[in-house]
Amino acid sequence: MFAEKLQKRAEAQWVIEPFGRMRVPVTIFADEGLIGDMDEQVYQQAANVAALPGIVKASYAMPDAHWGYGFPIGGVAAFDPDEGGVISAGGVGFDIACGVRALCTGLTADEVEPNKEKLADVLARRIPAGVGSKGKLRLSPLEMDEMLRRGAVWAVEQGYGNRADLARIEENGRMAGAEPRYVSDHAKNRQERQVGTLGSGNHYLEVQRVSAIYDEGIAKAFGLGFNEITVMIHCGSRGLGHQVATDYGPRMIKAARERGFELPEKELACAPIQSDVGRQYYGAMCAGINCALANRQVLTHLTREAFAQIFGRANLTLLYDVSHNTCKVEEHEIDGVRKTLYVHRKGATRAFGPGHPSLPQELRATGQPVLIGGTMGTASYILAGTAQGMNLSFGSCCHGAGRAMSRSQATKRWKGKDVVMHLAQKGIIIRGASPRGIAEEAPGAYKDVAVVVDATEKAGLARKVARLEPLLCVKG
Repeated sequence: MFAEKLQKRAEAQWVIEPFGRMRVPVTIFADEGLIGDMDEQVYQQAANVAALPGIVKASYAMPDAHWGYGFPIGGVAAFDPDEGGVISAGGVGFDIACGVRALCTGLTADEVEPNKEKLADVLARRIPAGVGSKGKLRLSPLEMDEMLRRGAVWAVEQGYGNRADLARIEENGRMAGAEPRYVSDHAKNRQERQVGTLGSGNHYLEVQRVSAIYDEGIAKAFGLGFNEITVMIHCGSRGLGHQVATDYGPRMIKAARERGFELPEKELACAPIQSDVGRQYYGAMCAGINCALANRQVLTHLTREAFAQIFGRANLTLLYDVSHNTCKVEEHEIDGVRKTLYVHRKGATRAFGPGHPSLPQELRATGQPVLIGGTMGTASYILAGTAQGMNLSFGSCCHGAGRAMSRSQATKRWKGKDVVMHLAQKGIIIRGASPRGIAEEAPGAYKDVAVVVDATEKAGLARKVARLEPLLCVKG
């Protein structure tokens, strides 16, 4: 039904005009091939989001969009608190502030290649990964609240990294508005020993080689050179973020009913921004964002120690850290008027354009670095945000390749040991916590990341800067 209503608006841009309960259109950024492969449920979920109170402009789906919990993964939507807008746990997701951090190493592929196996072993020993993985860091209740309030700033003050890192992290490493008192004791207990761990699922630490440069000027500003080594860390807020979403979902469903709003599906749990549960969820979610930022900061410290053990001269500098499961209070222009909006990005990356005041001075001219993770057998990409994207999608773009099949489907099709063997033949070393986890994340379970990135650039959401090929991957 929804596919029949799709209209092509521009290159790599499609629209479903409002009908039924929809308050705004659905806009999907994709080329013909991606549209043809997109699940009808993506259109349904995006249309459900378009029916939520206070939504402005459109309900957006990125080129990597696929079916999710409430919102589609790859979904973006902004809500006006002055127009009865809502905040949605389903619009943020269970892994609050899951995101990607990219590091430059100052090493070349020629230097790393002979030591690749050794580096993989050292990283796998130092980086706790897998379901329920625990690190050496154990937080007291007081330390937990400080971490939740202050994020990566707290981690740096504990000796994990340096203050120069903070300028290259969204929100300068600390999300304002965090309220640890609105995070349940159960959520905090789950996180007690999980700061500095990768977790499971699609999380990873990957060592990569810059295999192509598309924009020399921006690449130079980002510190990227051909054949140089980078590191990407992909993880989030672990058990705490999951528990926050679990705790607030039922409360939001109840709040919506009390306001007389019938949710299209219960997974679309939301509450008015200007309600007690809405404000409490926002405070808890901001604490979850800080948890994720602290987690990636500690993992960066562990990664630096691993590299130093093998490459004494390695100097791992932070290129950027950005999350892709958040709700942020941002100012955007709506019909010529600056408005304060609550922008939900679920499986979608913030991609602010040149000149944005939130960017560090040295990156103002280029636009924000946008970090697009591929799979352990394919490339990842670094892009830069555009001015056009600010107008098209509230400064948002894709976050990865996007799943083409479910995890259960993947495990029926592949065995973990076979995936490891196949990638080894391509020169890619895998260190995984479990064979099943590797099978779930087999490269064939995902869309072609190159096609997704090309569609993102065609739509004007971001521009390509560099391609990164994997050398080794530590999988959660």
